[in-house]
Amino acid sequence: MQLLMTLKFKTGKPNWLMRIPLELIFWIAAFVFLAMAKPAAHPEEIHFTFCPLANLGLGWCPGCGLGRAITLIFHGSIRESFHFHWLGIPAVLIISLRMVTLLRYERIKILNNRKEK
Repeated sequence: MQLLMTLKFKTGKPNWLMRIPLELIFWIAAFVFLAMAKPAAHPEEIHFTFCPLANLGLGWCPGCGLGRAITLIFHGSIRESFHFHWLGIPAVLIISLRMVTLLRYERIKILNNRKEK
């Protein structure tokens, strides 16, 4: 097993996909899924959810409201988004800023590695 690990690191260039931070992949995937989601309230549509409050039958949950607010922002309904959760707009801005920061940090690392070679 140790031999395989050493061969892996000695052969060729590192895979560019392995250099992407896991947090960045998570945020991009979350935004894509929220942008593709159909905005609806719990009582109108029955769907599977991991939310314990929704599974107990409560109609409002701060986490679900935030998710619906972000979905509505991506669909262009800012006023309805604010109705579901007022932190939807700041959440999108903060998460977008975090994604830009992660991309900048990764770009700086790549440029520094090129300078060292």
